[in-house]
Amino acid sequence: MQSEELILKAQEYLKTLLIEAFHHTDNENAVVVYDTRCLIATILMEGYKGALPHAQLIDFDAYQPEEVRAKLEALNPSDLVILIQSTNFRLDAFRLRVELFKLKLKVIEHPHLSRMSDEEAPYFIDSLEYDKAYYRHVGRTLQSKIDNALMGVLDSGGEQLIYASPFEPAKVNIGDYTGMTNWGGQFPLGEVFTEAQDLRAVHGRVKIYCFGDVTYKINTPEIPITLIIEEGQVVACENSTPAFDLILSNIRRDEGGVVWIRELGFGLNRAFSKTRTVADTGTYERMCGVHISLGAKHGTYGKPGFKRRDGLYHVDVFADTRTFSLGDEVVYKDGAFVV
Repeated sequence: MQSEELILKAQEYLKTLLIEAFHHTDNENAVVVYDTRCLIATILMEGYKGALPHAQLIDFDAYQPEEVRAKLEALNPSDLVILIQSTNFRLDAFRLRVELFKLKLKVIEHPHLSRMSDEEAPYFIDSLEYDKAYYRHVGRTLQSKIDNALMGVLDSGGEQLIYASPFEPAKVNIGDYTGMTNWGGQFPLGEVFTEAQDLRAVHGRVKIYCFGDVTYKINTPEIPITLIIEEGQVVACENSTPAFDLILSNIRRDEGGVVWIRELGFGLNRAFSKTRTVADTGTYERMCGVHISLGAKHGTYGKPGFKRRDGLYHVDVFADTRTFSLGDEVVYKDGAFVV
């Protein structure tokens, strides 16, 4: 697909997103801070230019960081800021999205775009399509079922990972900011996540078909790796690779010799699948399926014995999921949610 077609598709998807999720009108200001260091960033910039003809466009590379910061701080509450970043914009000690939320601004953040190849651009643009009915129905229904479930089972083709515990209150990223403090976040959309209330109640085996490696890109081994989990920790694995062994050894070295299983994430974005992949792990974790995190870091949920600053690793790994069940109900099967 040519860049021109992708720009037009992006423009169409973004118009819908801005109306349905952000309720943006011409009465609010909009600022697009961008760079053009990679193809996807350039396509996004052109897409937003078409979707937001009145927006102020700021080429990050054409200004000093303090100039960009001053322009953003001059905005009014409920104005919209879009950040299109081939890497991750640095404004000195100014933690960009956090500080923008403090100013009551709406924020759409697209970071680390240069981790993805030009060939992956069509998949990425497809991930921006906002199907309001799908996201809100599946997201809220799944959230409710998680919050009421007493246990869960992840079946990855004959291997079962058992969650013999209720779950923490599920959080959603579905483009519905009703009642939330902050309006926006990192895009693309599409995730419901939780973790076991009792981490030690997680046990069994799970096949993973890819994982986020030390470069924050997905790594797909020829043969799925099987993790063996006891009392919420990875105690062994089969069919491992040097790249995955490095992940495990780094976590064990820096986190007391153990590898905890924490986040249980349900990606909802149908633009990504086992075969439709993009390299950036933070983007791909929205894929329509199940991922879990390795390492003690998960700032959303406090746990006894886990100090928030002690956890150094949160490594997403992607389960080769055939089904996921909450209690007796199958909620995911054959690559789709059935709720």
